[in-house]
Amino acid sequence: MSPILVRPVREQLEHDRVIRLLQAKYKRKFDVAINPGNEQTAPVTVGPLPWYPDLVLQSTERGKKLLGTVEVETAESVNNLEAMSQWRTFSRLRAPFHLYVPSSAIDTAKRLCVDFEITVAEMWAYSALGDQMRFTLVQRASHGSDGQTRAAAASAARTPAAAAPRRPAAAPRRATPARPARRPAAAARTRAAGAKKSKTAKKPSGSSRAQKRK
Repeated sequence: MSPILVRPVREQLEHDRVIRLLQAKYKRKFDVAINPGNEQTAPVTVGPLPWYPDLVLQSTERGKKLLGTVEVETAESVNNLEAMSQWRTFSRLRAPFHLYVPSSAIDTAKRLCVDFEITVAEMWAYSALGDQMRFTLVQRASHGSDGQTRAAAASAARTPAAAAPRRPAAAPRRATPARPARRPAAAARTRAAGAKKSKTAKKPSGSSRAQKRK
């Protein structure tokens, strides 16, 4: 039970009943320790202080690694003090944090999680139907606990950035085509025309020939 809250007896009985039902539920996958009522037998260490969530989910292996924490709230305990104290503390562990609240308090629990930036791996609503208790999954975080999200971000930061793409090489300039050489026939005609002009220029006129005869 939270050290900052004293529940009415009826709510406390319902609270402890839910804890024991969840113990049976989670026992299929985890080694489950509980802290119902005033019991403080299964702590988790946060900084220098021990904290006592309602359920502590541990590995079934020898090391008893912490795999999750669970808080069960009643109508009286879904409030600012609980959110700032316990919810935020458990959500910052490296193990997922699960929150169970009465169906009537779902909207309030969601608002508190948003206001205080609390990451909840799973939020469940519970309601009593006669002698039976019904549990309904309301919300599930895509990245698990806040600690897992930070670990993923740190891993991404250590990954070297991809090399920048190389700029494509400039296309080679097109070479200017050389002028085609003159054809041999055209060159011959050009030389013949030049020779004819030369002969015409050298041929003496008629008056010059008459003067020579005299």
